[in-house]
Amino acid sequence: MSGTGLWAAVLAGSIGCYLLKLAGLSVPAAWVEQPWVARIVDFVPAALLAALVAVQAFTSGQELVVDGRLAGLAVAALALALRAPFIVVLLAAGAAGALAHVVAG
Repeated sequence: MSGTGLWAAVLAGSIGCYLLKLAGLSVPAAWVEQPWVARIVDFVPAALLAALVAVQAFTSGQELVVDGRLAGLAVAALALALRAPFIVVLLAAGAAGALAHVVAG
């Protein structure tokens, strides 16, 4: 992609993000204050994060894979369930993923 094309894509993306934000701010307050809307909005960040984690943990390019990332994710989930400090979760998950990678080859 040329420099001009890249800048055009950046500007188009920026304008699109601005218009999306403007559309969200233009929604009447009465719509947003509905109880069912508040319940749905509470779950959106968790659903998006879960989708991102699933894509990063189980795919490589266009194919599904099972490798050390799955071991790291499992150890991280266990450490979070045991209420470990975040740095411990990160270190344990990294160590488990690295160990699985070394063992599996």
